[in-house]
Amino acid sequence: MTGGCYGERSARCASGPAPCYTLSMDPTGQKYFTIIDYVIFALLLVASMAIGLYYAFTGGRQSTTQEFMYADRSMKCLPLSLSLMATFQSAVAIIGTPAEVYANGTQYWFIGCCYILGLLIPAHIFIPMFYRLHLTSVYQYLELRFCKAVRICGTVTFIFQMVIYMGVGIYTPALALNAVTGFHLWGAVLATGLVCTLYTALGGLKAVVWTDVFQTVVMFTGQLAVIIVGVHQAGGLSDAWVKVRDGGRISGIDLNPDPTVRHTFWTLGVGGVFLMLSLYGVNQAQVQRYLSSRTEKEAVMSCYMVFPCLQVALMLSCLMGLVMYMVLYFVMDMLQNFPGLPGLFVACLFSASLSTISSAFNSLATVTMVDLIKPHYSMTEARATLLSKMLALSYGIICVAMAYVVHLMNSSVLQAALSIFGMVGGPLLGLFCLGIFFPCANSIGAVTGLAAGLVMAFWVGIGGFLSRMPSSVQVLPFNSTNTVCCQVTCRSVPACIVIPAGLNGLYSLSYMWYSALNSSTVVLIGLIISFMTGPTKGDDVASGTVYPVMRTAQSLLHKLVKLSACCTSPEHTVRWS
Repeated sequence: MTGGCYGERSARCASGPAPCYTLSMDPTGQKYFTIIDYVIFALLLVASMAIGLYYAFTGGRQSTTQEFMYADRSMKCLPLSLSLMATFQSAVAIIGTPAEVYANGTQYWFIGCCYILGLLIPAHIFIPMFYRLHLTSVYQYLELRFCKAVRICGTVTFIFQMVIYMGVGIYTPALALNAVTGFHLWGAVLATGLVCTLYTALGGLKAVVWTDVFQTVVMFTGQLAVIIVGVHQAGGLSDAWVKVRDGGRISGIDLNPDPTVRHTFWTLGVGGVFLMLSLYGVNQAQVQRYLSSRTEKEAVMSCYMVFPCLQVALMLSCLMGLVMYMVLYFVMDMLQNFPGLPGLFVACLFSASLSTISSAFNSLATVTMVDLIKPHYSMTEARATLLSKMLALSYGIICVAMAYVVHLMNSSVLQAALSIFGMVGGPLLGLFCLGIFFPCANSIGAVTGLAAGLVMAFWVGIGGFLSRMPSSVQVLPFNSTNTVCCQVTCRSVPACIVIPAGLNGLYSLSYMWYSALNSSTVVLIGLIISFMTGPTKGDDVASGTVYPVMRTAQSLLHKLVKLSACCTSPEHTVRWS
């Protein structure tokens, strides 16, 4: 490992200051799993399945919708916090974050700054409100605050978002494993899809949460193994630090306010707050976990405990990026002398995938049942529970089908599918913020605002994607990887920087600002339409559906004034001798 990467460092490009690296790998020398690796990978699937079967045949045996969807509201904060973290710590993050850090340095690490507000706001605003309303689906709030049409719009938008991501989430790790080890692509897809579907459909939310806990341990163990071996191969901590520093992988704080710059302190620390709010504030997969807590206090505490969990996960992913070139190639090549470690890391990779997909199955089954079926059809509790399990099973089949659809697309469309997941979260966040913080907003404004936010999201997101597509022959970017021949080559680095203008400026917006832009569009358009069609009167707003912003601000200001007066009063003055 030289210059902060795996592989030999070559000469610098003549046209630019960036160091170039060459990874040489014999195309015919493909790495393969040993028996121990297969055993470890199989143990992950067997253990996950066993947890699901345990909760299917113990306790209440998932015989009620309350137990299947909300674990009888009996969950404690520690397993919930690990599950909350694991839900969106997908295989894409396990591969993508280290690759980002290797390619562009540690600037991405500053996204950890957004975790503070991104979790404090849900803990003190969203969670107490949703918990006190005794919701079974977060989209019930939209009907209480606005009307049934808004609730259905929110539900359908969420289903669209999660169905697309399910296929990507299960296909990505299977494709990576197939490209590197020769592991059968559809064997991996079907094995993980089948196991995840069965333990989710049989064990309900309890099985999902506790498999998340188990899979989190596997994730952290696998990442630590890669880091420890990578540092050892580099010659120890001190040598590893010198190499990543000399290789230009250590980034300082970039305070550039330009929103078109992909990663700066502002895009990560401020734009990331809106992304966190869309994930941990109003997403059904996360809210469902809050609502499964025994008490409101434990729900809030679980949100607090997510903060250190996310920081640890971010640290491990970023450290991996400093000791490797590309995760799977690094693991298979550098860990070959450590039997079982490649299998452990692949288990780590698939653990991240399983935790995300199982949460998607469970939340999709819940919103479909609660928002789209129950309001229109009356049924017994036993029949409702059976139907919920069948819905989870059906979404598992859809997941595998979506994986096949993703397989038919090229890699560029695959990246577009990943962007769609982020683009849809912003408008949903804006819809909830419109209802929670603005009592004057009405249902017409809510529906129109959501539509405007989605149009903005796809316009900017897809427009930006198309504007960055090469017009002729595609050139591999610096530090990119060709998964066929596994070689990285030098290319010229442009000496000038072109500042985009007009629509190109909008299309060049950093993806970290998508959620902020789209949610703001929903709120702005929603308020304008609400005032044009007649704002909602205070007496018409359902109790408990609006956060008292002014009263809270006045109370906080009063406390600050009182504290200031207390500290400056003569009896509290401290004399220094």
